[in-house]
Amino acid sequence: MKSAQQETNALHSTACVEQAEETVKELREALAAAGIKLPTLRIDPATLAREAPCPLVELGRCSVETAARLAAVLR
Repeated sequence: MKSAQQETNALHSTACVEQAEETVKELREALAAAGIKLPTLRIDPATLAREAPCPLVELGRCSVETAARLAAVLR
């Protein structure tokens, strides 16, 4: 049987993962609107391996051209 703390941690973890998924989706859409695609944009799977995950977003690698376009958009 789970303790109250374990249940709280599970709810927190679920919220963190859902927020990360939504953020990745929003970032992917915003980048697409600017004509930029980061092919490996995703939630970092290693950060999901913890008992109470709070994931990181992995922006991944991209071409020099894509990096330059991203820099130009951020200026």
